[in-house]
Amino acid sequence: MSEEKPSREQVLQRVTELLDVLKSISQDLADVAKSLKEAEAPAAAPTPPPVEGEKRSVDDVRTLFPKDLEDMLLFEEKKDYIVVKPRQYLGSDNFAKIASIIRDEGGEYVSAGKDSHFRLPREIT
Repeated sequence: MSEEKPSREQVLQRVTELLDVLKSISQDLADVAKSLKEAEAPAAAPTPPPVEGEKRSVDDVRTLFPKDLEDMLLFEEKKDYIVVKPRQYLGSDNFAKIASIIRDEGGEYVSAGKDSHFRLPREIT
């Protein structure tokens, strides 16, 4: 009884299948590692409540948002305002969450077509 040797095409197909499986495993491991790093990250020290009359910074505004929303936004410091612009399409749910946070802090949404943005006064009232 002799064994048949697989053809070159069969070997190539099998190697391709194995590479696909390895890529999938690699991506899964990267996702697990990312989740573990996020879970291990020390909790940020609680920020003291803002004092009336102080000026807020971009970092102060960033801390108002959960990480998933923060990653969707760009923050820019102007003379009197902190401007918050979306990096991507937000969808109605995320837009509503962001708008609520901004309003709770005394900010507003400025509808200006492609230049639409949220803004928060720098001075805390």
